[in-house]
Amino acid sequence: MLHHIGLIAGATFVVGAGGNALFFLVGLIFSIPLLRTLYRKFSTWRAPAVAIAVFTALFSLSAFVVGPAIAGGEAPAEGPQPPTQTHDEHHDG
Repeated sequence: MLHHIGLIAGATFVVGAGGNALFFLVGLIFSIPLLRTLYRKFSTWRAPAVAIAVFTALFSLSAFVVGPAIAGGEAPAEGPQPPTQTHDEHHDG
């Protein structure tokens, strides 16, 4: 079963708080060119700071309000689920 851990670990990291943090950081990294352009255009750190504040507010709204509303507020399953077949059957089928 250890050869499946990569998929399981990847899926658990992308959901929940870890996934939100990951995608927030990716969004900030991809916005660096825009932030640099804003800094050059306005010659002050305030324009990029406002852009980061707006990004953070909209990302938080999306992650903590819109996302759960779309998901229906269903609680995730508790703990690992028991397998429906043995490991050998999994590879034979």
